[in-house]
Amino acid sequence: MNSVIARAPSSTANLGPGFDVFGLALDAFYDTVTLTRQKQGITILTDDKIPVSPSKNTAGLVVQYMKKKFKIKSGVQIRIKKGIPAGFGMGSSAASAAATAIAFDKLFGLKLDGNTLVECAGVGERASAGSIHYDNVSASVLGGFVVVRTKPLNVLKISPPSDLRLVVAVPQIAVPAKKTEVSRSVVPKQISLSDSVVNLSNAATIVAGFVQKDSTLIGNSIKDIIVEPARAHLIPGFFAVKKNALKAGALGVTISGAGPSVISFATKKSKLDKIANAMRKGFASAKTDCIVVVCKPSDGAKTI
Repeated sequence: MNSVIARAPSSTANLGPGFDVFGLALDAFYDTVTLTRQKQGITILTDDKIPVSPSKNTAGLVVQYMKKKFKIKSGVQIRIKKGIPAGFGMGSSAASAAATAIAFDKLFGLKLDGNTLVECAGVGERASAGSIHYDNVSASVLGGFVVVRTKPLNVLKISPPSDLRLVVAVPQIAVPAKKTEVSRSVVPKQISLSDSVVNLSNAATIVAGFVQKDSTLIGNSIKDIIVEPARAHLIPGFFAVKKNALKAGALGVTISGAGPSVISFATKKSKLDKIANAMRKGFASAKTDCIVVVCKPSDGAKTI
């Protein structure tokens, strides 16, 4: 086998109170990565506006790490096709990393387990986030809903309810080059015990909702009183978008990952078009256009 193509889905992280712990793969956008054996070195080819130096590219970092970890002597050519908008809280860099890890595993016949694939993909997050975070890459690699426990790394995957639907509004605004670092810088370093208890109870109930396949319980628990209030000012019209979506029937609304995308949780019986239009109007009230996507959860990265 000389070449492998893999595609990995977009994802949403945090799901409100699950900061750096929860992730959910979304069947909305996909990145595609093709790995091809070559004599030596690592070469990156792309038509997208992303770094092509392996040490500054998400996929490049993953290949560097996996070549060293598994003592692979062969060189690797990486071709990347971005389908996920970068810098909008949809796990764009994580998807490239996830697709690369899956493709590398197949190309060299490693047959790695899920945790190891997540570990390898996580290395790529250094390129965009400045440090390793596993919530988006875990969801993108494994699919479904994930709970990430670190030290040691142990990712729990739970299949979502079949009726769960997501409405994602992606505002058309300029985002800073190091957007993830900027959005992390506003997160409070100290929180009160009472706020911690509220978020912990909501996070625990979200997990119970996924275990019990109860979309309503999940949506009603998407409440974050710690990180969301600190980041809301970075998103024009956020409170109007959230208020409108809830009024239109969304079960829960929160910032998707580090933002600025906003995500509503609903079921297939919800008035999804009504929620989508309500979110558009919310952004419009702040003179901001947005793209709205209605989707299901995704089952993760795959070779094609």
